[in-house]
Amino acid sequence: MDEYLKQALEIVKAQASMRTMTEEEITSMTVKLAKSLKCIAGGCAEAEAEAPAIDGKKAIKEKSITCCECGKNFKIITKKHLASHDLTPAEYKAKHGYKKSQALSCKGLARARKAKMSEMKLWERRGKNKVEKKK
Repeated sequence: MDEYLKQALEIVKAQASMRTMTEEEITSMTVKLAKSLKCIAGGCAEAEAEAPAIDGKKAIKEKSITCCECGKNFKIITKKHLASHDLTPAEYKAKHGYKKSQALSCKGLARARKAKMSEMKLWERRGKNKVEKKK
């Protein structure tokens, strides 16, 4: 077995012991790390330049969302993170095939936010305020 692959497996093993990872995440991380380690050892400059091939539809999971630009996992992809890729949220959504209304957060968090907004019923409060102001 390639020494770079062994090193990558050790790193991924340590990462997987700290958080839950899907089989796809483990595989892609291992391959990416092995390539990067081999590239670093060989003096190759393209390790960082290569964009990860992540499908936009598979990037949004229950407990995480993967940035299609760099491959990092988040609960929410922020404007600040997208700025590090010189993108706005609208540009990122267009580039990776998301709807304009798609939240850049994991499914669980988006569902919790939607439930909280439904519970608060802000649209009812707003209507009451308009009626009170007219009086």
